[in-house]
Amino acid sequence: MEKKQGFFSALKEEVVRGLSPSRSRPNSPARARSSMASLLRRKKNNHNNYGGAYVAQPEPLIARSGSLRPVGEALAPLMEGPDPDGGEVGDSKRLGSGLGQWVKGQLSRTPSVASMSYKRSDLRLLLGVMGAPLAPVHVSSTDPLPHLSIKDTPIETSSAQYILQQYTAASGGQKLQNSIRNAYAMGKLKMVACEYETAIRTVKNRNGSRGAESGGFVLWQMNPDMWYVELAVGGSKVHAGCNGKLVWRHTPWLGAHTAKGPVRPLRRALQGLDPRTTASMFADARCIGEKKINGEDCFILKLCTDPQTLKARSEGPAEIIRHVLFGYFSQKTGLLVQMEDSHLTRIQSNGGDAVYWETTINSYLNDYRPVEGIMIAHSGHSVVTLFRFGEVAMSHTKTKMEEAWTIEEVAFNIPGLSIDCFIPPGDLRSGSISETCELPQDERGKSAIALAAHRAKVATLEKAQHSGADSMIWRVDV
Repeated sequence: MEKKQGFFSALKEEVVRGLSPSRSRPNSPARARSSMASLLRRKKNNHNNYGGAYVAQPEPLIARSGSLRPVGEALAPLMEGPDPDGGEVGDSKRLGSGLGQWVKGQLSRTPSVASMSYKRSDLRLLLGVMGAPLAPVHVSSTDPLPHLSIKDTPIETSSAQYILQQYTAASGGQKLQNSIRNAYAMGKLKMVACEYETAIRTVKNRNGSRGAESGGFVLWQMNPDMWYVELAVGGSKVHAGCNGKLVWRHTPWLGAHTAKGPVRPLRRALQGLDPRTTASMFADARCIGEKKINGEDCFILKLCTDPQTLKARSEGPAEIIRHVLFGYFSQKTGLLVQMEDSHLTRIQSNGGDAVYWETTINSYLNDYRPVEGIMIAHSGHSVVTLFRFGEVAMSHTKTKMEEAWTIEEVAFNIPGLSIDCFIPPGDLRSGSISETCELPQDERGKSAIALAAHRAKVATLEKAQHSGADSMIWRVDV
């Protein structure tokens, strides 16, 4: 107990001093250090110094899950990941946080040039699609759940409201969840591209789990609607965040950019880490039936994204036609055991046939355990399918990817965590980038050309600001 109290006293002191997820946001999109790395090193350095000048004071108000890593478990350095073309974005280095140990083996490899190129493309697809996807619609964790109403309410809607009330109660109760001001979670994960299928053949990953990319992530959340996630896999890093007004993301291949559409929660937080936001996400859902999941009877809730949100997330030749979210809630425990979302995108290339991309993410949540009364899913896995089809016969492709994760630590109500921790990086690109930028390379190239042509048609007429001059200037945004 003394060890745990010392850790969170150090956590409190470091956060108050400003060592937060956004304490260092230089012009380079990479950060100099990870906040948890400093905390873990401080904990290690002071582990045997309780009799000295520094005495850790107990902090009984912090809830957490998992155990501290042994002192002797060294954390390896993590370099900012390379882009697919071999160049590096940013020159900063982050010495081992909880993520460093897991990528140590990846960084020490020296594969051949051909395999390195293949792995870069593979890793880019894995991180682009599964790294930091967003939920379908905007919700606020502070919005109250709708009151259960039977009169003049369709049975599908009232049933969904009842199921969500049971879920909220099973997850710890609304009063306890409303007392949570912020949260932190850290976990391990493995990603692998396991299958690629065309009209004439299917290629499977023969290495199986041995070919998986290992890594980890750190997630911070704060009311209202602020979050930050840092994820490192296979030597590359993706981080994303939201300050309540805009969502941004940074990848080694795209740099820092804002996301199209309204502010939305991080999908990873809905995977058993944030029951309050999960309940709010399904507030407008309908109950469409029942289904057995791993032998357990579950209710099915269905949420469809509204047309206004779909239009806001679309851009130029890339149109998001639909985005549907399904939640499977156990009839026995009331908890969410599976979440599936699928969105369909239509891309109209210049003068060519339209191509459709359907992205489906199926997540299975396991090992629910209470953390200070809040039920948290401590493990799970996701299966992602990218299905491409079009007007031309025999042109379809299907890519299957998988991710497995475990949650190592969870903490609530971190003292000193403020809105300054969620400030976007200073080098955000002007304009936002749509979700189609993470599609496989060949299709993204065609989409980019069509998108550039679309933007080039939009010219802004400006008046010159020179005194006495009435000339006009045409500016074309390409």
